Amino acid sequence: MKKLLYLLLCCSTLLFGQNELLFEKGKENYKSENYTEAIANWTKIVKSEQQSSEVYFNLGNAHYKLNQIGPSIYYYEKALQVDPADTDTKINLAFAENARIDAIEPLPKTVFSKWYISLARLFTYEGWAYLVVVFSMLFVLLFLLYYFGNSESKKRFYFSSAIVSVLLFLGVFIMAYSTFNDFKNDKPAIIFAISTQIKTAPKMSSDDAFVLHEGTKVQILDSDGDWLRIVLSDGKDGWIPKTDLKIL
Repeated sequence: MKKLLYLLLCCSTLLFGQNELLFEKGKENYKSENYTEAIANWTKIVKSEQQSSEVYFNLGNAHYKLNQIGPSIYYYEKALQVDPADTDTKINLAFAENARIDAIEPLPKTVFSKWYISLARLFTYEGWAYLVVVFSMLFVLLFLLYYFGNSESKKRFYFSSAIVSVLLFLGVFIMAYSTFNDFKNDKPAIIFAISTQIKTAPKMSSDDAFVLHEGTKVQILDSDGDWLRIVLSDGKDGWIPKTDLKIL
């Protein structure tokens, strides 16, 4: 067992060292404006399944320098998945999005939808789940204090507090359930094809619905063989070949 752990540690150290070397080589390539070689080196790091917002960010920059809008937006989005608060990535993503051909106007949101989105962003679904546990334990504690309390005034306080904790429990439970569903249903992808015809059905002989260009972000709704059903933020949907996009 010790030998196995030692072997795994050595392999991890070696892989980390190789990735560090590839990252530095990519930076030198980028400085010398050899963007294709920089991409090749940084892509090797990605293929080693090492998640790094810095690598994704630099890949986005290199693709943007080559005017490859689809890949640049894809890697900026990947960087934000790892580090959602990174300001530089958000700024560069905005620049890349301005270079897209497609201008998609999102459907207007209701006041309640805006409130929900603002509230949902406070925690991940895991964070809301932890709060469910906290408020359930708080309710049990307050109920026990109420049940075994001797003072009438304290019993009233514990009873009122227990009711409040139940209401909070229900609220955070609903948020945990809703945000988990949002997480499961969130399947974004970026169009990589320079131009692609979106079809009304999953076959080439079907009617054209509309055209999309590289860099446009879509949500995947369904799949059928080599086809994916997508929807845009403006509500339009259709079918696209899997080869014309890349899932985030």
